[in-house]
Amino acid sequence: MRKQILRALLAGAMTLATGIAIAAPATDAAPSLKYAALPKDQRAAIDELEQRTFQWFWDSADPATGLVPDHWPGESFSSIASVGFALTAYGVGVERGYVTREQAVDRTLATLRFFNDAAQDDSEDGATGYHGFFYHFLDMKTGKRYQRSIELSSVDTTLLLGGVLFSQSYFDRHNAKEKQIRTLADAIYRRVDWTWMQPKAPLISMGWTPGGQFIPANWAGYDEGMLVYVLAMGSPTHPVSDDAWQAWASTYPKQWGEFQGRTFLNFAPLFGHQYSQTWIDFRGIQDAWSRDHHTDYFQNSREATYAQRSYAIANPNHWEGYGENVWGLTACNGPGDAVVKRDDGSTRAFYGYTARGAGLDYISDDGTIAPTAAGGSIAFAPEIVVPALLEMKKRYGSAIYGKYGFVDAFNPSYGTGTVPKEGRVVKGMGWADDKQIGIDQGPIVLMIENWRSGFVWKVMRSNPYIVKGLQRAGFTGGWLDDKKQ
Repeated sequence: MRKQILRALLAGAMTLATGIAIAAPATDAAPSLKYAALPKDQRAAIDELEQRTFQWFWDSADPATGLVPDHWPGESFSSIASVGFALTAYGVGVERGYVTREQAVDRTLATLRFFNDAAQDDSEDGATGYHGFFYHFLDMKTGKRYQRSIELSSVDTTLLLGGVLFSQSYFDRHNAKEKQIRTLADAIYRRVDWTWMQPKAPLISMGWTPGGQFIPANWAGYDEGMLVYVLAMGSPTHPVSDDAWQAWASTYPKQWGEFQGRTFLNFAPLFGHQYSQTWIDFRGIQDAWSRDHHTDYFQNSREATYAQRSYAIANPNHWEGYGENVWGLTACNGPGDAVVKRDDGSTRAFYGYTARGAGLDYISDDGTIAPTAAGGSIAFAPEIVVPALLEMKKRYGSAIYGKYGFVDAFNPSYGTGTVPKEGRVVKGMGWADDKQIGIDQGPIVLMIENWRSGFVWKVMRSNPYIVKGLQRAGFTGGWLDDKKQ
């Protein structure tokens, strides 16, 4: 996500996902742990994590434009996907009493005004977007395309739109400011020309640049692109064709199979399971593919979460710290590309930002653990995620947990004799990042709230564009059947 395509070629860190299976406990059809059932001290710990993670978005955003940095603290460009998570987090903040509704309205209005009014043209340097899409990264001060290497991103625009449409549905009062939020949100969504982003229809391209034109790669194969197709099919102005979802789902077969004793639709980094489901409640609704496979996408992601934990227990590469309550691979920061001599004289290779993961499709694992991999999966499998969050905080908290919750990543296997390119070495612990990343913070706060109350899911179920997109994609059952006219 922070780089143009993380999943394509993960040199060095990737190994074939074969022969690494251990017995895993069978999962139930639904998570067995309810928030209310937690002991008081554990509820307090989860509450604190949610509030601290929310505060990262509130403190880091520019109040005038609503732009949110990609990473912070420190100098950064803005990530439009981070903005989408922030817009949704503001509603959580209101519901939890972190900020007032008026504060959230003003911050949301500033954000939507910026994106509605920002320049949309095909210039190299003078625009924020084109054809309704926006550049992946924007300059925090000017709001323009950050660098010429940055693409007009279909998926990052989609994640931004997740927050835009949340705002449209959540701010439903009949006062001038909330009416304006709804008007601006609708205008921003309607302007996106999804059919233009289909040079090889019915699939949707990953992006476009003025110099290089359309990126050759399309959204194909199970990943965070689910939300791209749902929003493209729900558009009232530029919808993609009826066969777009089927074309997308037809690219799944190589990802379906067994990993760590579980059979599911694989995508190695957990962010691919989390992002779309941050906004869409896939519990009990099925498209043709999930009906054929007797599952739904929520249950599929539950299986993926358990498989990652089982991989950490197996720990085939013998990394420090891994176990039943210390696990989680996804796209995250790392100490930097280096071969490090460890205290015992052995050497290990480490990497910077990359799409770490473990699945049938690939394994990319250098001992770096991302708390968001577990935290963003709390709605899928709280009975294994809550113990993991508590254990990581207990064991490494002095190095990895602070004012804004967990840092982006840490690595207990990193030796003490080499200076990392990112973050810091902590004596007796290993490597720890010194910042958070917006697209990793977002799933933590929003999925905690979805587990606690279903709040974001409930709001998005009322959005007519989400409902239309799901119905056009062939989804039926569950809560969606109540939306039939």
